[in-house]
Amino acid sequence: MNKTKQIAHKWFDAFNKHDLELLLSLYHEEAEHYSPKLKIHQPHTQGLIKGKPALRAWWKDAFERLPFLKYEVVSLIAEDEFVFMEYLRTTPNEQDLRVGEVLQIKEDKIIASRVYHS
Repeated sequence: MNKTKQIAHKWFDAFNKHDLELLLSLYHEEAEHYSPKLKIHQPHTQGLIKGKPALRAWWKDAFERLPFLKYEVVSLIAEDEFVFMEYLRTTPNEQDLRVGEVLQIKEDKIIASRVYHS
């Protein structure tokens, strides 16, 4: 398994355990993250946050709001410094959501991530 794909698997493991520190350890200090959910929950961001402090606040809030949130891998395509992840977002009392996410990785750290919802 290539290094990029290994990082993606670690990402899913950390996320599904709601292990904030492990999840953040995969990111570069100045990483950028874009998500349509950010537009909804933090409209002032216009969907884009930058840096580990912002990532920490975003995922801490998500884990607290959605304690049973899980991601089920549908597919992973990894090449060079990019990985495309397709997964099913599940949480009680909400309809399952099919999600696509692209991670950009340099020097074994995620430097950018972008989420797409169906």
